[in-house]
Amino acid sequence: VAWQLNFLSEICKRPEFIVDGATRTDICQGALGDCWLLAAIASLTLNDNLLHRVVPHGQGFQQGYAGIFHFQFWQFGEWVEVVIDDRLPVKDGKLLFVHSAEGTEFWSALLEKAYAKLNGSYEALSGGSTSEGFEDFTGGVTEMFELNKAPPDLFSIISRAIERGSLLGCSIEVSAGGISAPEGMKALNERKSGDRTKNTAEQSFPPGSIRFLYAPQTTSSSDREAVTFKKLVKGHAYSVTGVEEVVYRGNTTKLVRIRNPWGEVEWTGAWSDEEWDNVDRSVRARLQNRSEDGEFWMSYADFLREFSRLELCNLTADTLQSSQPKKWSSSLYQGEWRRGSTAGGCRNFPATFWLNPQFKIVLQHPDAPGQSECSFLVGLMQKDRRKKRREGQDMETIGFALYEVSRFVGRSGVHLKKDFFLTHASSARSELFINLREVSSRLRLPPGEYVIVPSTFEPHKEVTDEANRSKIPKLTHNGTAADVRGDVCSDDASCVSDPAGREPDRPGLQKPLQTAGRAGRLDKCFQTHTHTHTHTHTHTRVLTTCPCLCQQDMEISLTELQTILNRIMSKHKDLKTDGFTKESCRSMISLMDTDGSGKLGLSEFHVLWEKIKRYLTIFRQFDLDKSGTMSSYEMRMALDSAGFKLTNQLFQLIILRYTEADMSVDFDNFVTCLVRLETMFKTFHTMDTDKDGFMSLNFNQVRTSTGAKRRLALRPAPFNPLALCAPQWITLTMFA
Repeated sequence: VAWQLNFLSEICKRPEFIVDGATRTDICQGALGDCWLLAAIASLTLNDNLLHRVVPHGQGFQQGYAGIFHFQFWQFGEWVEVVIDDRLPVKDGKLLFVHSAEGTEFWSALLEKAYAKLNGSYEALSGGSTSEGFEDFTGGVTEMFELNKAPPDLFSIISRAIERGSLLGCSIEVSAGGISAPEGMKALNERKSGDRTKNTAEQSFPPGSIRFLYAPQTTSSSDREAVTFKKLVKGHAYSVTGVEEVVYRGNTTKLVRIRNPWGEVEWTGAWSDEEWDNVDRSVRARLQNRSEDGEFWMSYADFLREFSRLELCNLTADTLQSSQPKKWSSSLYQGEWRRGSTAGGCRNFPATFWLNPQFKIVLQHPDAPGQSECSFLVGLMQKDRRKKRREGQDMETIGFALYEVSRFVGRSGVHLKKDFFLTHASSARSELFINLREVSSRLRLPPGEYVIVPSTFEPHKEVTDEANRSKIPKLTHNGTAADVRGDVCSDDASCVSDPAGREPDRPGLQKPLQTAGRAGRLDKCFQTHTHTHTHTHTHTRVLTTCPCLCQQDMEISLTELQTILNRIMSKHKDLKTDGFTKESCRSMISLMDTDGSGKLGLSEFHVLWEKIKRYLTIFRQFDLDKSGTMSSYEMRMALDSAGFKLTNQLFQLIILRYTEADMSVDFDNFVTCLVRLETMFKTFHTMDTDKDGFMSLNFNQVRTSTGAKRRLALRPAPFNPLALCAPQWITLTMFA
């Protein structure tokens, strides 16, 4: 294989970028299994406005040619320009991959190269869904129709979609079947190991179970693309390029026009030949194409019978279910599935499902007067998985569910907990969980407030660039109305204690543990004298009766604090801990040292010890499996009980910083985390004197240097308290 420059190669002495306009016949598949992409490109040529957005005007091999071309693709909310040179892979004097039928046009080959660059390599393009290409060429949202369950008005939907410039593709699955857990995992493993012949479509599903579909990627590999006796190719992507109604022998017949990106191998069934003799001559001349370019007509009935799936990319999201013009608005929400914090799996895993990202939408007005429901389209997309194939990361099986939240109307920052999902059924959900880049559904629900919960099928599956896309109709003078609020259902963390160091009352928490006899002499000292002496006498008695505090300055240094705490914790055999580090103890002194001495007096240490005992109560309460450590999921419940309402982003940072390799949190890390959170929020709330979500610091307070004043934009949402103790984790905007 060689990479050759077009204008110097022997392929073509007079190369052209585009000749007489870009058409679907300019696209013939080569040795690469990217028929899904070529089917999308073929559909793109049917809409000049879309084509010119992806393939900008004014490019060619004419005078002033610089040896480069540029293309534009939609990528997760924005248009990205890709620039390439004119070198193309050649073997035996011929283009190795996509090429034009005439051999003189190169726009399609260069477009394929640019898309390969966008995704990391040509190899990354092998296997995929036509919907990926549709979305990357348009920024639209794709709907999928299973043709064995086609809606009665599907032909009208296709017709209106083509009129409005939407892109359509279809395919025949090698094997298909919805699967429910737990049978799903076994079937998924069988399919991944190469057994793709088992038909599970007739299995019975337990009521309420979540189903997923393993979608074999459409490629040109010999093990999948088998040609039927009517010359249709299984596991292969086709473009739907037109529909028509013709009069045939006195009856109206519905026809669908389809193109094979191979540029050959056409349908040999009805309407491939002799049926046209019974159609009006003018209609026949307008519709029939005798050239061997891979395009053919078939009846709509045969289309439903022979093909498995239709993919329809909505460009403007104008509704295809009604002839009334309606305008839509769109909102883009970003999120992540992080192992240990937000990758909770589907509803088959109730213990962790609530940890998934949650997005709130508000449907305000029905589609039209007299109707009771709002129409909207939800698309859930996982980002950059194709690029990461070489790292062993392929598409995860994804889906979503919607829940009505009438109890929380008008409230933002509410993250629904486990109990809510155990007692409430979903209002709507994606029909299947499937291993495609995007899963989408057109839904209709009554006006109200809803939470969308996207998830992978299994928990602990990490997708760090997941985007949840919702398209909601906007009000027009005669159409549909709705509104979208991008409220991520999470609160900012709130301080466990007030700035004075007093512990607030928290409903549901047990009393501090009475650990006499287990916590050692220090705890005995506190318990013995707390209620029998005045405040001053208590301090004096403890200092004189507890040898570990008998120092000349009557204060506890960093090293002494570390020794005391580790000695006490060693008595608690049920706790797994590596011991408190100097860094952890320094954080505790920072929280409690009110006089700036760098040490703790007895009263300061007493308050700290009461905090640690309270933390121990919480730790044991949420160590549900009594392992002596806390799982990352138990950690979130514990932090919530301690009074911290954290955003997903902040909780992810905490998990990354405080968990071990097995995603567990031991007691010393748990205490350190809570102490630092409390310190940071106490500092912020103290300095936010006007309570507007901002705090002003002079430069001397920040670095003890000059008095130049700066304003730190620390908005309450999302405020990252860890930024104050780990500045590298957040960027603070500073204004003079």
